[in-house]
Amino acid sequence: MSFHVKVDATSSRVSKDEKRLEAASTLFNAFDPDLPVDHLSGNLPHWRQESRTYFVTFRTADSLPQEKVNQWLVERAGWLRSNPEPHSEAQRREYWERFPARFHYWLDQGHGACVLRESDLQQVVESAMGYFNGNRYILSEFVVMPNHVHAIVTPLGAHLLSPIIHSWKSFTAKKINATLGRSGTFWQKESFDHIVRSAASLEKFRQYIRANPKNVVAKK
Repeated sequence: MSFHVKVDATSSRVSKDEKRLEAASTLFNAFDPDLPVDHLSGNLPHWRQESRTYFVTFRTADSLPQEKVNQWLVERAGWLRSNPEPHSEAQRREYWERFPARFHYWLDQGHGACVLRESDLQQVVESAMGYFNGNRYILSEFVVMPNHVHAIVTPLGAHLLSPIIHSWKSFTAKKINATLGRSGTFWQKESFDHIVRSAASLEKFRQYIRANPKNVVAKK
């Protein structure tokens, strides 16, 4: 089983200016509590601040059974009703462990067809994500798993996170479906995105990405 882990911007096969990307790969813009936060609509929380660094997860449409997702949404809604904002650091840790961390654990259980195990389909995703690296965003680290993708990304200039993720998913869905000779939804519509709050959090996300291939459950 082979997974492709990108540990810095210079490792991208589509990088056109390695020195520029090497310098830019250290870019990190943490969450700023003094700046306004935009809240986008959807089942998942989407906080936005301009040019921040995000930990992002997007998954294939068949990556989780719907009953598990429904269970998770109900429990999360109940927790949020009982824990109105603003949240303390302890509440943020509890939220992460009960909801995003559990969701990611489920993804590693290998539900769905897991077509991204195939190296040629992994390469489609890698190339798409690296194409505008250093231009529209800094992609400092990412991993393509069998049914999902994790990335640490910082949008640049006027470029926003949602269009960046949409472009990755739209291009790769079309190409992968064409390769597989099928049509229909490839990626789940919504993605996880979390503004990185500190250098310590950034390091935890990096370590998670690097370790993730070891945590996946092999399909029988």
